[in-house]
Amino acid sequence: MKKYYPRIADKILKEELQAFGAVLINGPKWCGKTTTAKQICKSVINMQDPANKANYLKTAKINPLILLQGDKPRLIDEWQEAPELWDAIRYDIDEKQQEGLYILTGSTKIDDIKTSHSGVGRISTITMKTLSLYESEDSDGSVSLQELFDGKSFEMTKSELSIRDISEVIVRGGWPNSIGKDLKIASRQIAGYIDSIVKSEINTIDGVERNQAKTRAVLRSLARHTASLATDSKIVADVEANHFTIHRNTLSDYLKVLRDLYVVEDLPAWSPKLRSKTTIRTSNKRHFSDPAFAASLLDAAPEDLLRDIETFGLLFESLVIRDLRIYTDYIGGHVYHYRDKNGLEADAIIHLNDGRWAAVEVKLGAHSIDSAAENLIKLSNLVDSSNKNGHAFLAVITGTEFGYRRDDGVYVIPIGCLKY
Repeated sequence: MKKYYPRIADKILKEELQAFGAVLINGPKWCGKTTTAKQICKSVINMQDPANKANYLKTAKINPLILLQGDKPRLIDEWQEAPELWDAIRYDIDEKQQEGLYILTGSTKIDDIKTSHSGVGRISTITMKTLSLYESEDSDGSVSLQELFDGKSFEMTKSELSIRDISEVIVRGGWPNSIGKDLKIASRQIAGYIDSIVKSEINTIDGVERNQAKTRAVLRSLARHTASLATDSKIVADVEANHFTIHRNTLSDYLKVLRDLYVVEDLPAWSPKLRSKTTIRTSNKRHFSDPAFAASLLDAAPEDLLRDIETFGLLFESLVIRDLRIYTDYIGGHVYHYRDKNGLEADAIIHLNDGRWAAVEVKLGAHSIDSAAENLIKLSNLVDSSNKNGHAFLAVITGTEFGYRRDDGVYVIPIGCLKY
């Protein structure tokens, strides 16, 4: 029997079911949505079951409440096959006035599915991602993000992940089915996923036919600009430099669909109140939902990353952002980036719902830790804490071996030691 890797989303799902009548789990295909839901549900209906799909769809149009019968919480897998179920679930929650009745899973954003009502107040939405390094057991979890926010320091810690190991987990990705597999097999699975996006999903999401070659060209351009502030105009120019003509509006359409498929997940800019009148850049930073997408699109094996440290560093940053997003989802907050007109930046700003925040720089190696720490201190001094609780901590997350607290108070944290 295949090993189940406990997910941080398991905890979030349990908590949301205590507060809402239903919980919708979104996220990339094959990231483990259904498996997580099955850890908690008491009954299941799979709307894509080939033996019953036709009957399910007919029933959904005539009397959708029949499909909701079963022990609760009831999992409705790939519910978007029958959008009528959304309103039926909303109605049933109103009638029963109970929490924890339904779990829905899907790989498409609700905005792209025709429903009569939003479900606000009745149906909560959580977004799963691929496994973080802590969930895949590649991080030992000796440094807790939550504890750092709570003011608890840590003793010197040591990561067991080598630079070679990090290159491999980037290429492998965090899909549950890839963990523990031979790297070549895992890479083939990701390449197959990308083929599915290019040849099928980019069109079936909304019934609009899109050019396969252009889709792949856009994806490759995004991979080349991972962890950058590349504008849409720059992506257009890059695609056209590779012999494809694409208009700005067409690119915007493709990017929206890739976001709705949870393939692309850009990082928004943080806009705090500053002590000075420094202009803050508001562009999003380009990221895939998992850095393995970028590695596959660049045809990058671990050996290639080890030879091309610049690309390795950018994909490492994307790996760290993925993990920070997963951990921050659980402790309650959002992840941003910061950059101003003077070039002062932080690769990640973790902003909690209670106002506390932390600034993070990401560095693959040790040689840039000093300059990264200096930048973080400058940023901390620049932010006006009059409308914030002030920074909880500053950290440089690295691909290095040792974690510790510097004399200036900045933490150095190996990615192989971090957890929520």
